[in-house]
Amino acid sequence: MALGLALVGTTVLAPAPALAAPAGDPVADRTPSSAPGASTASSAERPVPASVVPTLRWGSCGGAELAAFQCATAQVPLDYDRPRGKTITLALTRLPASDPARRIGTLFTNPGGPGGSGVDFVQTAAPVAYSAQVRARFDILGFDPRGVARSTPATCFATEAEEVAWGASSLPYPVTRAEEKRYVREARTLAQSCAATSRERFNHISTANVARDMDLLRRAVGDRQLSYAGYSYGTFLGATYARLFPREVRALVLDGTIDPREYSGTAPRFRGVPVGVRIEQDRGGDEVFEEFLARCRAAGPQRCSLAGVGEPGAVARRVLDGLEARPLTVALPDGTTTELTYQLAVVAAYSYLYSPATWAELADFLTEVAIGQRTRALQADAGVAALLTSARRTQDYASAGGSLGSTCVDTRTPHSVTTFARTADRQDRRFPDFGRYRAWTAFACQPLAEAGIRDRDAYTGPWRQTTKARVMVLGTRFDPATPYRNTRPYADLFRRASVTTLAGWGHTTLGQSRCVDEKVTSYLLNPAAKRSDATCGTDLQPFAAPTTTPSRTAARTAVDLALAVR
Repeated sequence: MALGLALVGTTVLAPAPALAAPAGDPVADRTPSSAPGASTASSAERPVPASVVPTLRWGSCGGAELAAFQCATAQVPLDYDRPRGKTITLALTRLPASDPARRIGTLFTNPGGPGGSGVDFVQTAAPVAYSAQVRARFDILGFDPRGVARSTPATCFATEAEEVAWGASSLPYPVTRAEEKRYVREARTLAQSCAATSRERFNHISTANVARDMDLLRRAVGDRQLSYAGYSYGTFLGATYARLFPREVRALVLDGTIDPREYSGTAPRFRGVPVGVRIEQDRGGDEVFEEFLARCRAAGPQRCSLAGVGEPGAVARRVLDGLEARPLTVALPDGTTTELTYQLAVVAAYSYLYSPATWAELADFLTEVAIGQRTRALQADAGVAALLTSARRTQDYASAGGSLGSTCVDTRTPHSVTTFARTADRQDRRFPDFGRYRAWTAFACQPLAEAGIRDRDAYTGPWRQTTKARVMVLGTRFDPATPYRNTRPYADLFRRASVTTLAGWGHTTLGQSRCVDEKVTSYLLNPAAKRSDATCGTDLQPFAAPTTTPSRTAARTAVDLALAVR
């Protein structure tokens, strides 16, 4: 996605390689530059009047494929300082408990992002992401946060066509000084358009307000306390909810954690440090890419195609250096061409690292590009036409604003363009490729703050938790977007938190381990039980299947990735 609008990345059960591009995907206690003045939120919110609690009328979601789900909308305050004032609409879906006689309550979820659709997550993943016991005892609920997808959107252009055109022509991130100037111009264009189109919505899009929305929805479904599963950015939402509503917490499953102190960036030590560097996504990407290369070497050419064309690390370096020197031209079936640039390849590689199930495809991609660089011309296969249609059709007009707004009002952003450039140079030396990429993440927040966008109700700390509830924190040993090193510090913010470690790879533990699933199930059914830290093995191994000669051309891979990240 251009300009790194998605900070941490939306969590999906089985991410399609290029379509899960992070934003990436991802973190004392003063307010960020986009929100002046100290945070006024206390550790317990002033109750919203009962008359404001929405009435939910559940009905069909439409279509036989969604027959198992129910859908509804909720009206919630735009501004919680004026709870009886203007309202916005939230879109909700739920998978009803299969054993209603033994129903415990509702399990609220958030798939990450920021900007991820909770409706899509539940309708796509809930039937397989949660055990039969959890699905029997809970209604599993997803909602699109304010500004996102089907909820009242925070848009940045007057029409969808304008936003698509802007995204198609903008840089993923800059490498050269000339590109930095272009990138800054593009970010300012975006920020000015966002402020002109949806200023009021952006000024109330903070995660604190999403937490307040979630508490209203908890009251609307009749639950005395909240049961919640949050992934990636969803762990920041969970930490925020626990600070604002400590007595209303029943159970929190927090998977792929972002340390809220680093994410909000309000401590003096974080001044001048971009958020992607604060939460160590550059280090995480570098560490997991090295693990990918090591596993490829161990797998050998029979299971990792990259090992069949040379030493994997050396080949990968030649591919990326070659693309930085000269983009690769891809011929499309309609006679036109597109280019695979260095930046697109880095963004794509980072995305592939999200799941070990896609590491073989990353190896195929690098292999095919390495071969293609010798001929300097690649021909796309016949599937590209359908791919183009699909990619264009799935553009979500509200997605850029929904991701950008939440990130910008919740996190501190350096004021100076020079600070970003110098940080990018430094981090690129420390963590080649991923350092520069993640340093520029969320740069668009800088001109958005200059345009006057700020949510005065954003919560930015303190983050020491006061809830007495036991919480469950999960981390994956090799996670590029939410590095494992942040798992224990996050857990230590809570009075009573156990840590479950997945000894595996990928972003969050979802769908990777029966052991983890069993522990999550046990916790959700009885969160008050005392638990010790634990480690689980993974059921999902990289390079598990024998490799074959790649059937997809590098051209098709390149187009796939280029479309997905824009």
